[in-house]
Amino acid sequence: MKNLRSVLSLILVLVATLLVSCGGPSTTAKAPTTYSPEKIAQLQVYVKPVEDAKNRLSELETLIKDENWVDTRTFIHGPLGQLRQDMATLSRSLLPKDQPEAKKLSQELFIDFENIDAAAMERKQNVAASEYRQAVSDLNAFLDLVPKSS
Repeated sequence: MKNLRSVLSLILVLVATLLVSCGGPSTTAKAPTTYSPEKIAQLQVYVKPVEDAKNRLSELETLIKDENWVDTRTFIHGPLGQLRQDMATLSRSLLPKDQPEAKKLSQELFIDFENIDAAAMERKQNVAASEYRQAVSDLNAFLDLVPKSS
């Protein structure tokens, strides 16, 4: 009799497990295709530090024009040092369809910064200026992905 109870308990556990694993909603949640007003408001919080960094890029341009290489490198690693994290946070908050492009532009921007840093080490003003223009272009394209508040 004890063996029968053990077997019966085991069968009940298996049936319960099967029912739980096969049950549940049959449809999966779909990703949103547009930004809600609440999401746009949240994105505006995340975009603020990125826009602040963009507004400071003219300082980098001046340092490059003046061939102030020490301060150029310091500026990239100092005031712009937090930008990578801010852009990553913002990228993850975008709609799934926009995230790959945002990630790509973010990576390209930091390649531009690395190239400016290398040009500053080698004291190559024309290369640094060219990479600066590309960095501004990449950052503007990144910010264009973020919806504007009404």
